Amino acid sequence: MTDTWWLLPVAVLGGLMLVWLSLVMMLWVGKLDEVGIQEMARLLPDVGRLMRRLAADPGLPRGVRIRLLLVLGYLLLPFDLVPDFVPILGYADDAVIVALALRSVIRRAGAGALEKHWPGTADGLAVVRRLVGIRSA
Repeated sequence: MTDTWWLLPVAVLGGLMLVWLSLVMMLWVGKLDEVGIQEMARLLPDVGRLMRRLAADPGLPRGVRIRLLLVLGYLLLPFDLVPDFVPILGYADDAVIVALALRSVIRRAGAGALEKHWPGTADGLAVVRRLVGIRSA
């Protein structure tokens, strides 16, 4: 029994590798709904300002702020699910994480908060509305 102590850590690491590989495959095969990576990259400065404005709004629920802080923390980490030097996929994981977090935040905060805090153009707002699954007004 004492000779097999290493099986548990190896099994856990193997499971984590399988989860990581499946996430990488989802990024490789999937898309951000109808929004392309290039379109998301174009909106990145506006999305950053949107997230900052939402986090600073005292009228929004605490859970919204916590989600935004978690996303910011992930983006500031020196390592990612997929390293940034990997072409296309390196930044796609960040875009997917931001898109999922925004979807969660906007569904909780409401479409009014998105429109109130959106710093960009009307076209950019339409893209973000599609990304988070809100029908156009």
